[in-house]
Amino acid sequence: MYDEVGNDDFLIIAVAQESRGAETAREFIDEANPSYLCLIDQTHQVADLYNMVNVPNAVWIDEFGKIVRPSETAGSHDAFRSMNRQDFSQTDEALDLASRAQTTYLDAVKDWAINGAIAENAYDTDAAKRHMQLPSKSIALAHANFHLGVYLRLNGKEAEGDKFLATAINLHPDSWNMFRQAMNLRDIGEVMGLAADQDFFDRVDALGEKRYYPAPDIKGFPNEAGYDPKT
Repeated sequence: MYDEVGNDDFLIIAVAQESRGAETAREFIDEANPSYLCLIDQTHQVADLYNMVNVPNAVWIDEFGKIVRPSETAGSHDAFRSMNRQDFSQTDEALDLASRAQTTYLDAVKDWAINGAIAENAYDTDAAKRHMQLPSKSIALAHANFHLGVYLRLNGKEAEGDKFLATAINLHPDSWNMFRQAMNLRDIGEVMGLAADQDFFDRVDALGEKRYYPAPDIKGFPNEAGYDPKT
């Protein structure tokens, strides 16, 4: 998409939310070799400022610095929840849903990059405000606990840090960013990969019919669940 429409008037800035440090994320950026700017946010400042709870999330910001679309799911879809967890395969129907979701979202971004404020899915100021979710006191406190927990863990006080991370997750259960980072900081992903997968999927299953990736308000975006929450 960026190779097609990127120029001095349209920029993509990708931000990796990675509490374990730059080198943990850098290998993936190097492998992708993107043509757009990539940053690594070890302290999750972007997630804090824009109230991001998952990745990939996106915010559209115009040339005047005004938010056109607040933080939202950037084209991902809950169809992944139907995957076979033994071999990670998916049905053709689920793959089609995921592909349609990604294509629809990227086409909307391209339309905005080309047409600006008159693009079909560009919000005016009032609509942008209606779609913006401001952090509550509980969420603000969750971020404070998260930052303190990460700091303590990275400075050799793992047990104390984990207590603050657990508090952060309890205060802000919708933040998958905090949940995954706390899981990664405990090195479960590297030392006990299968346990980490199970921990993640157990939490996803507990959502029931609630979406892991809430569908963005984009015309044509597929709203079918793509999975059976009862299985």
